[in-house]
Amino acid sequence: MTTTKLWGVLAQYENPATLFHACEKVRDAGYQAWDACTPFPVHGLDKAMGVKNTVLPWIVLVVGIGGSAFMLWFQIYSMGDLYPFIVGGKPLFSMPAFVPVWYEITVLSACLTAFFGNWILNGLPRPHHPAFQSKAFERVTDDKFFIMVEATDAKFDRERTKALLRATGATLVEELED
Repeated sequence: MTTTKLWGVLAQYENPATLFHACEKVRDAGYQAWDACTPFPVHGLDKAMGVKNTVLPWIVLVVGIGGSAFMLWFQIYSMGDLYPFIVGGKPLFSMPAFVPVWYEITVLSACLTAFFGNWILNGLPRPHHPAFQSKAFERVTDDKFFIMVEATDAKFDRERTKALLRATGATLVEELED
């Protein structure tokens, strides 16, 4: 016999305007662990949800600068101390010769940080989500809009949360099990 645990509540909306106003009401109610899912980008939805700016650009900047500094130091150290080799009468520290590799390592370190940082900060990969159990949620990629409120939220109360979502104009409210 298996026991299932309540993961949260899923609410379906018919259009982006209704979803937008519902997100504002859920945000104003003080919920923190919730998300909105749409079949296409809805302008301003992140502000309606109260989503804070990501730290990813700052992480990419720091790692990009770090990769750049490391590569410049490594080229100066290797060409000046480890393997001093004069080519065509140029000095050991020849900045134009260092630029291609220096630039490429800067770009590579920033790009890899952006790619893997995005995955890590978004909790990816996640091959299964409790919302996938809902037959209604299959239309999220077609023409329906959804709000999911997790049961782990401090403000979550099964009946009050469902009542709030119904009051925001949801056409369907269902519980999701983990």
